[in-house]
Amino acid sequence: MITICIIEDIKDIQKGLKTIIESDSRLHLLHCFDNAEDAIELLPSLEPNVVITDINLPHKSGIDCVNEIKHNYPDIQFIMFTIYEDNDQVFEALKAGASGYILKNTTPIKIVEAILELYEGGSPMSPKIARKVLSSFNKSISNAVNELLSKREQEVLELLSKGFLYKEIADKLNITLSTVKRHLNHIYTKLQVQNKTEAVNKLYGKS
Repeated sequence: MITICIIEDIKDIQKGLKTIIESDSRLHLLHCFDNAEDAIELLPSLEPNVVITDINLPHKSGIDCVNEIKHNYPDIQFIMFTIYEDNDQVFEALKAGASGYILKNTTPIKIVEAILELYEGGSPMSPKIARKVLSSFNKSISNAVNELLSKREQEVLELLSKGFLYKEIADKLNITLSTVKRHLNHIYTKLQVQNKTEAVNKLYGKS
């Protein structure tokens, strides 16, 4: 079961998220916070798998929360909850250590899918934001790729680059074949490539 905390100051939105999470047996809601300050204090003891946080909060922002928690508790995964798809704040949140984001007008089914994807090692985000993250890094392209992809996506791409077949990758990482394919689709989208050759070239900074 995936344990979740919510940070959202608007009560109606917080209540809607709570209802979505509590209606799915795979998810377990630990706590709802109205502000980042309380979350920063209590999240380390709650140790949720996933934190869904608004960006714009009353005092400290959701980005501040990611900054303060993620460094010492890297296993806690943050997903930003925002009304903007292509926004500098989303970009800053990802750079701070968030693993993706959900739009506030997303359907309940898609919200649950994003949480599951995050828990399985993915990073739910739009191609536009992924492209912005990739192009922003002043390091080598290969380092930028590693910054953009989740740990699991990096593992899949590295095994692919070594010539492993999809089924072999699934067996090696102890995941299903469909999960491997889903990770590859996300990798292609984020790296703006069409096939595995282009993706591997990006990994090694060849294009």
